[in-house]
Amino acid sequence: MRNSSLAAGYLSLAPPLIGQNLANDFTGSKAVLPSKIADLVKAAFAEGDISPTLGMEQPGNYGKQYHRSFHDPCKVRIAAFQSGTEQVLIVSLDALAVYRPWVDEVKRTIQEKGGIAVEKILMTASHSHSSGPTAMVQPGQYEQSDAFIQELAYTHSSCADPAYLDQVKETTLATALRALENLQEARIGIGSGKEEKVAFNRRFLMKNGRTYTHPGQLNPDILQVAGPIDPEVGVIGSWDADGKCMGCLVNYACHTTTNPGGISANWVYYMEQTIRGAFGPDCVVVFLQGASGDITQVNNRNPSPNPSGEDWARLVGASVGAEVVKTMLHLSRSNRMRVDSKQLLLPLKRRMPTEGRVRESLQLVKQAPEQVGKTNWIFAKETLLLDSWGKQNPIHDVPLQVIQLGPAVLTANPAEFFCDLGLQIKAESPFPSTFPVTMANDCVGYVPSREAFGPQGGGYETRLTSYSNLEIDAGPKIVAASLALIRQLEPGAIPEAPKAPPFLGRPWDYGNVPPERGREL
Repeated sequence: MRNSSLAAGYLSLAPPLIGQNLANDFTGSKAVLPSKIADLVKAAFAEGDISPTLGMEQPGNYGKQYHRSFHDPCKVRIAAFQSGTEQVLIVSLDALAVYRPWVDEVKRTIQEKGGIAVEKILMTASHSHSSGPTAMVQPGQYEQSDAFIQELAYTHSSCADPAYLDQVKETTLATALRALENLQEARIGIGSGKEEKVAFNRRFLMKNGRTYTHPGQLNPDILQVAGPIDPEVGVIGSWDADGKCMGCLVNYACHTTTNPGGISANWVYYMEQTIRGAFGPDCVVVFLQGASGDITQVNNRNPSPNPSGEDWARLVGASVGAEVVKTMLHLSRSNRMRVDSKQLLLPLKRRMPTEGRVRESLQLVKQAPEQVGKTNWIFAKETLLLDSWGKQNPIHDVPLQVIQLGPAVLTANPAEFFCDLGLQIKAESPFPSTFPVTMANDCVGYVPSREAFGPQGGGYETRLTSYSNLEIDAGPKIVAASLALIRQLEPGAIPEAPKAPPFLGRPWDYGNVPPERGREL
């Protein structure tokens, strides 16, 4: 059963266009827009509390775990922009993931109440592993499966909470309407910094010729890291007419897995604290997760003990936040900026387990996890869930979206996207600033690079589960289709600082004197 609904305003990309030469298929599709001065830009920022209650499920695993304490609030963080008649709304949730049926419902509600078209709304999750139950098995997802599969899904798996999803929907709607109602003339600055000491690729080529994910700190069998990091800290800042900072968008690639203890926005909380320390408590920080599918805070080559969760969250968050502050303080700003957006649905096939693997998994799950090993049992359970769900849904329509803010473009996909795939988009984008946004508008699990499936590949991200199962070429196809969307937009001018006044003809009176030696006593 394929979800081909276009209710959210997506262009459907027909399967015949999908292939290795997808980028070439779109070469001529770039829209050539007339050169003109961009309209005055308006902006607004708002946030709302979406903290789960104690006892709710904590996502980020394939089994049940529950929140027992509270550390800091989880939020919905929203930025709205308008230039002329064009509007965009960027919604970031402190959540592990969001899924398209629910996302489309929220977008339609915002359109009905706020008047902004659904195709102009981007919804993304921060991927916080210390957030509320929005992710993994969705309500009613396995209602067409037999009773045994339903028990595996709803009793033994991490599940979204329908009541919590309703709570998040209502708070997101109210926060979005507040942002749309408060649009005001603004000056926008765009730039990037660099933070390369807190994020690390977690995949390593080992002496046995295969790639492991998190092989263990200082494992002597490590040969080399199997992928890059992306140290760029992308920043889009907004100031009102009085020069007060309204808020900022921050794009950085690192899993939010520091887990400081209890319900939390994860390291994003400390990033927010750091930025607000410089720009005030009203500055709304909208975090956009980068291409971090293989990037975490864990340094497997660290010769010192790794920090605790609390210290780790502070280290990552404050380090990224400090780079945001430095970048924003140097940004040139403009009150004119083009705003635009494009999106499409990219149909991709699922990878399915072999019949032998299904039979083996069925035998394993009929035994206790303690007998067969917890890890073996979990992934056997996931194999059976995928076998059931995948047969009913062999194609996944993957939503891709791009949003332009002048010389910057946000390029969004719903994957835990490998870092080198995000870097490919950046390298080939015609925009001066290109910020990949992942976990956006849906969730399709891990999308590794093609090399991860090669002879020296492997690792956690390539495992087949009900969460993560797109075809091997999903990564290159998403890269090509994303670039095709980007090329339909025309980059705007980079904001420039005002020119200094002309030299007045004489230097400063206090400083234009020869040295005065005085006299010695």
